[in-house]
Amino acid sequence: MGKGAVFICENCAYESLKWLGKCPSCAAWNTFVEQSSPPPSPARRAVTAQACAAPLVITAAESGPQQQRLVIGRPELDRLFGGGLTPGSLVLLGGEPGAGKSTLLLQIAALLTAQYGRVLYVSAEESEAQVRLRAERLGISEPELFLLTANEIEAVTAEIERLKPIAVILDSIQTLSSADRPGLAGSPAQVREVVQSVMGVVKARGMICFLVGHITKSGVLAGPKLIEHMVDVVLYFEGDRRYPYRVLRVVKNRFGSTQEIALLGLADQGLTPVENPSAFLLSERCAQQSGTVVVPIVEGSLPLLVEIQALVTTGNPGNPRRLVSGLDHQRVAMVLAVLERRGGLPLANREVYVSVIGGFRTEEPACDLAVALAVASSFYDQPLPANLAAFGEIGLTGEIRRVGNAQRRLAEAVKHGFGRLLIPQGLLGEVPKGKKVSIQGISSVCELLAILTKKEEV
Repeated sequence: MGKGAVFICENCAYESLKWLGKCPSCAAWNTFVEQSSPPPSPARRAVTAQACAAPLVITAAESGPQQQRLVIGRPELDRLFGGGLTPGSLVLLGGEPGAGKSTLLLQIAALLTAQYGRVLYVSAEESEAQVRLRAERLGISEPELFLLTANEIEAVTAEIERLKPIAVILDSIQTLSSADRPGLAGSPAQVREVVQSVMGVVKARGMICFLVGHITKSGVLAGPKLIEHMVDVVLYFEGDRRYPYRVLRVVKNRFGSTQEIALLGLADQGLTPVENPSAFLLSERCAQQSGTVVVPIVEGSLPLLVEIQALVTTGNPGNPRRLVSGLDHQRVAMVLAVLERRGGLPLANREVYVSVIGGFRTEEPACDLAVALAVASSFYDQPLPANLAAFGEIGLTGEIRRVGNAQRRLAEAVKHGFGRLLIPQGLLGEVPKGKKVSIQGISSVCELLAILTKKEEV
């Protein structure tokens, strides 16, 4: 081994001073390669010393002018980023193959080009002809939108220095590689090197960089977890391919809320924001059947109405099935246990299916009351009123607990014609009373079952 050399795992970038047959970090075999680690040059040491010689004091008086955000031009997308794109930020977009990542970023590139000027789109997966065909289908023809098909990050950074665009899109980081780092493209070491290389250029020039990331079978972004810590914004594309819409969810945002979502419709003309998401999600609801209830949820600053359906049926007494779609499986299991133990509902030998209709996913505790209502309605085969909406959290002792954003939930429900609201008892003093709206407070699961068995009227 040469002086100053280290051995690096090609799979996870773990470093060792000697060669190892098995990586202690990722447990992969025969993945260590030798790489020289030369000392920094005198010029580099001088630059580093100069950069660290004068630390700044962060005070209100000495703060510089604030950078203006770049507005995309679509209110739903600007809301995701906290009011627009912050210069010098890295945005990581992940999603399943075919979700529409490249289509969305090409549309964003065209919108930014039309308002602010030059944008560079780097395609390392598709050929120039394929990208041009997509642009023609989307009706994109911007003279300042440049396309580069390259696989080495050194060529990309050189083109960035030449063009000096206001934004650059890398599609995708798993297909780009660095000539200075051993290993195949897509390995954790290469992915980390690619992100670090482009991050230095983006931060220095105050640009905006979009990174497309692949996801694994478990639904998480491929590559080392360090990548998500390095970038400023992480977005996930969600949605079933069988439905004509996608959910764009913010997982991390250093410049805004981390709970925002946007509902995008998928068509031949690309991805377009859905103007009225609540009406869109409830457009095919069949309210005359038992086991269905509407719950108002709040995702960031966006209130939504979603339909929760439940089906309780007889099955194998020894091993009944419990299937959950769109909700937290553990939380639904807790609600079923509370219904049986505190409410006396015999569900131990029944098969229970609970689903958020439309392929939507939410994990709000406010859905507990709606899940309990839907399950009990299906068990008794008692349809609920068509204009009833409910929200609230259920505790292990069977109490119905208050949740946040009560007024926004009620306003969204009333806006779409739901005149009967079932809410936690503790929220009655916080919500305004209206003449055309009937609001009833509920404090326990026992009261809930009493309503369904018609011992009380809703």
